[in-house]
Amino acid sequence: MTTDTNDPLAGLDTIDWAALGHAYGAADDVPEQLRALCGADEGGREKALIDLYGNIFHQGSRYQASAVAVPFLARMAADASLPGRPEVLGLLASLAIGYDEAHLPGGVDVAGWRRETAEFRAKGPARIRAEYDAWVAEAAGEGERRVRESRREAFDFDDQLRYLETELGVYDAVRAEVPGLRALLDDGDPAVRAATAYLLAWFPEEAAPTLPRLLRLLDREPVPAVLATALVAAGLLGDAELVERLRPFLATEDRAVRWAAATALARLGSAEAGVLAELAAAETDPPEPGAPDIPFHDGDLRGYAAASLTLLAGHYPAEALDAVTTGLAATSGPAAFAITAAALRLAFGPQRPAVIPAFAELGERQQRLLRVLASLDSETWRWVNFLEILAAWGLPQDRPALRRYAGMAAE
Repeated sequence: MTTDTNDPLAGLDTIDWAALGHAYGAADDVPEQLRALCGADEGGREKALIDLYGNIFHQGSRYQASAVAVPFLARMAADASLPGRPEVLGLLASLAIGYDEAHLPGGVDVAGWRRETAEFRAKGPARIRAEYDAWVAEAAGEGERRVRESRREAFDFDDQLRYLETELGVYDAVRAEVPGLRALLDDGDPAVRAATAYLLAWFPEEAAPTLPRLLRLLDREPVPAVLATALVAAGLLGDAELVERLRPFLATEDRAVRWAAATALARLGSAEAGVLAELAAAETDPPEPGAPDIPFHDGDLRGYAAASLTLLAGHYPAEALDAVTTGLAATSGPAAFAITAAALRLAFGPQRPAVIPAFAELGERQQRLLRVLASLDSETWRWVNFLEILAAWGLPQDRPALRRYAGMAAE
């Protein structure tokens, strides 16, 4: 057992990992994966990172072992002698929030998250079951009723409560490390600075000490991709008082920095023409930030721009929809998911219409969007995720059917 407090793995062997769970059962494999993540062998580190994403962050889910691994990962990230620190910071962010697109463009609503978890706990199984019964009774047809009944029968209150409390517990475990990780905004490695800014963006309860550090970074950061990441992070943590501070970055030469400024300003409530222009430009031709990557939205700047354009719908409804539809026409596969959701929201509003009208009754821009959707390739249409987005707005989940609805020729 190590006693070296400078060792990132100090105390690793004092934990009964076999008594902790992850996606595949007992977490007794995690210690060796953490050791490999600190190792000199690049291949070993890559495999360990993949393994950890698979077991303590399995398809976005978090487990008992996830929170216990957090302090070790945080110490690895802070140890300048270790390689691969940006990737470790990225894993910490994933453990904290899951997939970030679920929180964009608004940022983490941690107060709502805490409130919803507490309310679920307080309701108890009987009240939740009654809510499910009412939901089943409201089904529009027999097919929908059967789907809802199936979900009701599969529901387990204790499992769901354990899931909610575990994920919030992992978030709080990462939050506990934030004060020590802020110093990495001054790290000599640009990739570490970017990964740190990205991680800090998800903790609004830590905004008071974090924002000044981010704003100081904006004044001195020479690497455009790091500057862009810090701008987006500041926008996610700040409020409208930050608009004047960030506005000058709309006029910088670097396109990625202008995109980031527009993204931050849209989130802060600014609807000036320059914000619309930069986000619309990113739909047509997303900027290429260079190294390091801008981590937000998995580096998909077009998809993030589409989500941000929904924030401008009240000021530029036609222009925002036009821009996102243009962006959608240039995408394929999973990259189309977020843009499709944004486009449908801009076209039809935040809620599913009670009835989808005849195609001829739709506006010109709505018609254009549906034609673009019906023209997307099979690489997009094969994904259940894409079909579920269409279903949420009551649209056909079959490409030929959508083409018929839109009056397009069969293929």
